[in-house]
Amino acid sequence: MGNTLQKLGQNHPESIQEHELPVTELPDESQPFTCEICIEPMLLPNKKFKNQNRCVHPFCIDCMVKYITVKLEDNVGEIPCPSLNCNQFLDPISCRDLVGPQLFVKWSDVLCESSVLTLAQCYCPNRNCSVLILDECGENAKRSQCPYCKRNFCFQCKLPWHAGFQCQESRELRDRNDVVFGVLAELNKWKRCPQCRHFVQLIEGCKIVKCRCGANFCYNCGRRVYQHWCGCDNASRFCIGVFQWFSGIFVILAILFLIWDFHSTKRSKN
Repeated sequence: MGNTLQKLGQNHPESIQEHELPVTELPDESQPFTCEICIEPMLLPNKKFKNQNRCVHPFCIDCMVKYITVKLEDNVGEIPCPSLNCNQFLDPISCRDLVGPQLFVKWSDVLCESSVLTLAQCYCPNRNCSVLILDECGENAKRSQCPYCKRNFCFQCKLPWHAGFQCQESRELRDRNDVVFGVLAELNKWKRCPQCRHFVQLIEGCKIVKCRCGANFCYNCGRRVYQHWCGCDNASRFCIGVFQWFSGIFVILAILFLIWDFHSTKRSKN
């Protein structure tokens, strides 16, 4: 049977060639290589640096460790592959055993610092705390609480929380009585006039109040208004929408009445 198959293969070589599949030769990692950094031939294949198979450029481990060390001294956390026209980055986890624990810790610190720099940050104004606090919410934070000492502070001016006062107001002008009054105003939700900065208390009635200086403002949001409504909440926006809707209907009816009156006058003259 084996002789028969051999004869068939010898008699029909073209039939075998038609059904042969192309074979792609993969690089043999057991072969010696030449490092592209030090241009030294490496006879031991285990000296070749592997970037977690992200790229297959021939670099020796010693050169890559020196390369990583230099980059970390420049505070570069995302270290690119040293090969030209390569967009891959080195993976710190896969390089952990190669660079050693000390260099790996430094690499981790550089990556953490680079990520922290993109976030808004401040230090707790409490002298007994002074920890670094990050704004991870990505919003315009103002009143915040230190997660360590649990004291409130202003994230904008980096000072202890100034209840009832704005950031731009000088700290020297706020004595102990002013701070106590500001806390009281905040607890009672008193609003300050946007023009004269006096506190106003609304007991009942419309949220559009008039200060003694003559300025009208919304007691809900504290914004100055020049009409008797403010669109700072859903109820106000609904009322404004209904008013605009009725105004539009009135205008349309007025136009239709004028058109009807014009045609009626024209027919009576004819």
